[in-house]
Amino acid sequence: QVQLVESGGGLVQPGGSLRLSCAASGSNFRAYTMGWYRQAPGKQRELVASITSGGNTNYADSAKGRFTISRDNAKNMLYLQMNSLKPEDTAVYYCNGAITTFQPIRRTDNYWGQGTQVTVSS
Repeated sequence: QVQLVESGGGLVQPGGSLRLSCAASGSNFRAYTMGWYRQAPGKQRELVASITSGGNTNYADSAKGRFTISRDNAKNMLYLQMNSLKPEDTAVYYCNGAITTFQPIRRTDNYWGQGTQVTVSS
């Protein structure tokens, strides 16, 4: 129902900043809860930040105070502003969209982008 494409990753020095973008195509973008996940080599995929259609945000402890998630519903865009980057932030970052319906039963569908590499190194 929705296609997601991430961009904005790259190589940055510790203490630097990056802004990731996720472009969504399809209808009803406003109804989706959106999030950013990341996966480092040898580790589980973890939630970095999420934002609901109403603007409520949630951050992993490792991200709070440094990262900001936002969305522009008019443009079908999701963003992650990353400041004060650390080497441990190095990972592939994935855009996620989730939507829940309740008829005939409760059901949540998840959609994923292809990922974008973020590398924090001197």
